[in-house]
Amino acid sequence: MSSEALHAPVLPFMVEPLNPSREALGLVLEMYTFSTVLFIIVVSFITNRVGRKNILAPCLLLNGVAGVACYFSTDMTTLLAFSFVQGIGIAGMLPIAMTMVGKLYTGLDRVNAMGTMSMITGIGAVSAPLIGGILASYAWNVPFLFYGLSIQLAIIVAFALPETNSHENRSKDKQSIIKALAEFRILNTIILSFSIFFLLYTMVIYVLFILKDNYGFTSIQAGLALGVEGIAMAGISSRARSFSARFGKRKLLMAGFGMTGLSLGGLIFASSLNQILALLLVFGAGFGMVQPQLNTLATQVAPPGMMGGIVSVFNIMKYAGQTAAPLLLAVVLFHSDIQIVFATSCKFAFVVAFSTYSSKDIYERLDG
Repeated sequence: MSSEALHAPVLPFMVEPLNPSREALGLVLEMYTFSTVLFIIVVSFITNRVGRKNILAPCLLLNGVAGVACYFSTDMTTLLAFSFVQGIGIAGMLPIAMTMVGKLYTGLDRVNAMGTMSMITGIGAVSAPLIGGILASYAWNVPFLFYGLSIQLAIIVAFALPETNSHENRSKDKQSIIKALAEFRILNTIILSFSIFFLLYTMVIYVLFILKDNYGFTSIQAGLALGVEGIAMAGISSRARSFSARFGKRKLLMAGFGMTGLSLGGLIFASSLNQILALLLVFGAGFGMVQPQLNTLATQVAPPGMMGGIVSVFNIMKYAGQTAAPLLLAVVLFHSDIQIVFATSCKFAFVVAFSTYSSKDIYERLDG
């Protein structure tokens, strides 16, 4: 279950108790993602030395303790500090899972496995906003207590999960990874990772203000609205294998980014709640097309013996996109209005879709 999905319904309702500016609220998620970006590369270089289990258990524990500590925050500075620590814990989770899937599966089976991961993420995207919204109805900080479950998972991992590290060759150093990133296929894949999560955070953060300001949504209702996006994401991701076999990665990526752009642009003109919910569905479907294909690409384009490092860089760019969205779009919002925020990300989505259309050659031999 993603922290951003659990936090998101709470953001508009944190204004009164913590008294931050609207532009500053995005910093709660940004601090979390910023620390993840900083520490994820560190984790990638030590995982195969100390074992995946020995990384995963402490990271789960750190995420849980810091998340629960957010409950006790009485000011914005303290909340941001605990969010930063929580992001360190997150840095050791997703890259390990992706690397394990990349090692265990190949071809369309790998796409299917990544689709299953994305479907589970989509289920989390449905349930987390609802859980966050329900808990926030008691108080804005109660959702943070949910992270206590991560502490229990850390104990299970420490004592029940077997070590799955194959001790792959670590002769590839940082210089080799930097050299690999110069290859266009790899560079393009990590840029796309940045892009789709930049667009996701545009939607997650700013659509909530429309729902609250224009329709008087409570935190529970906001959670249900974001869950609509997760339903579409889970449904499309569950069919990642069949879609990839039929259409190929390039067409799916192009269509997915196009749909996210269409939904963000549509929010500028949406005049009813039904239209907004429909656009959330469109965005979720587009995201569900993109994410499994990108996860698969990240493991496919990695040179032999370097999958862990490339997957880590791929996830760095994912969190970099999450970090950049509230930072850059807060500047746009400060100087204009929320319609311009959506217009900016809409244009960006269509630029990415067009660039994907123009990069046919790099996908042809990766399909199948």
